[in-house]
This record gives sequence, C-alpha cells and structure tokens, in this order.
Amino acid sequence: MKLRVLLLVVLSTLFACGETSTSATEVSETTIPEVKMDSVVIPPPVQEPVFDYDTTQWTELIRIDSSIVLDMRYATTNNFVEEVLYDCGRCFLRPEAAKAVASANKQLKTKGYGLKMFDCFRPLPIQQKLWDKFQNPSYVTPPSKGSMHNRGLAVDITIVDADGKELDMGTEFDYFGQEAHHTYTGHSKEIQQNRTLLKSTLESLGFKGIRTEWWHYSFIGTKHGLSEMVWECPE
Repeated sequence: MKLRVLLLVVLSTLFACGETSTSATEVSETTIPEVKMDSVVIPPPVQEPVFDYDTTQWTELIRIDSSIVLDMRYATTNNFVEEVLYDCGRCFLRPEAAKAVASANKQLKTKGYGLKMFDCFRPLPIQQKLWDKFQNPSYVTPPSKGSMHNRGLAVDITIVDADGKELDMGTEFDYFGQEAHHTYTGHSKEIQQNRTLLKSTLESLGFKGIRTEWWHYSFIGTKHGLSEMVWECPE
C-alpha cells in the first residue's frame, strides 16, 4: 500500500514538471515578435550625379561650394557692352582653379565674408564679341591672343559680407579708369583694406592680379589651352 502511494506521488510530480516546462516554452515563443516582410524598409538606390560637361576638364564651381554667390554679368545686360552674351549664367573653371577659389571662400568665411563671381570661364567666341565692341587691349584681350578667361583660369571676383552685400572696392566691376587700378592711391582706407583682403587671400592660393582691374585674378599654378566650349543651359 505504501509503495503504491509513493508511486502516485512520483508520477504526480513528473506530470507537474512537464506542464511547467511546456508552459515556459509557450511563453517564450509568444514573446518573439513576428517579422512581416512588408514592414522592412528598403532604401532607394543611390543616384549618381549627372554632368552635362567633361568633368576631367571642367568643374562647375557651385558643385563644390554652393555658398559662393554667382552674379554672372555677361548673362545679363548689366555689363560694359550692355548686351546679353551668355545664354545662361554658369561658372566653369579648370578643376585646379575651381578648388583654389573654393579654398579662398573657405578662408574668407572664417572672417565673416564670402566670394561673389562676376565671370569665370569665357568661351573664345564671346571674347571675339567683346573685342568687336571694345578694342582696347588694356581691358579686353584680343581673341587672337586669348585671355586667361578663355583658358578657364581667370575669375572676375569680389567679396561680400554675411548678408551678401558687396564690400566697397572703390569702383563698379568693369569700370575702365585709373580708379580701378591697383596702383591708384586716392581711395579711402576702408576701400584699400577691402582690396588688400581680396588680393592677399587669392594670391595665397596661386592667383595673380593685373594692374588695371581690381576684380581680375588669374590662376598661375597650371596651364591650359584656349577653349571654345559652350555650356548647356537647363531647360
């Protein structure tokens, strides 16, 4: 009799353990979240940038520094010939020159300033149009010789403050007179300081100015031939 009772107790304990184990398994299974395929977010494919020019030969300046202000005067009538010469205003330079301009802008930003571009690469046919209008080699290079603009190595440029206002350089861009010369000494101290800031910043990065135009600088760290490349205009 005692043996029978003992056997019943052992069997009851075994069944109780089995139920506990099963219950734990069931709880464990219900705590695993169900992953649905439609809840998985698949990122869109990375789109490569599209270029409408030869990137081995040219750099569009705003692609490497969009904070540089563009005021491409020959795409407007606000220039010395009062005619639109560019179908649209885009600033292209040889890659080396473009990187140097971007570095100059970065330097000026630490002082609360930035750069504004009046002209960059100028296609050779446009140089001919300028020469036809104003045949003065002191200010317009004859197309037969070609300018540094026609090589993608020159910029017409100024400095703006944090609000985008141009610093006073003494004259307007494309002012043809002695007041625009670097050697003119009749300007105020502020104007001289502004010109010096532009000159010293650009010269530190491989640019060189010309005597008659405070806004014109050529990148002398490399050489390129004349180009008739004409850029596309966005539709």
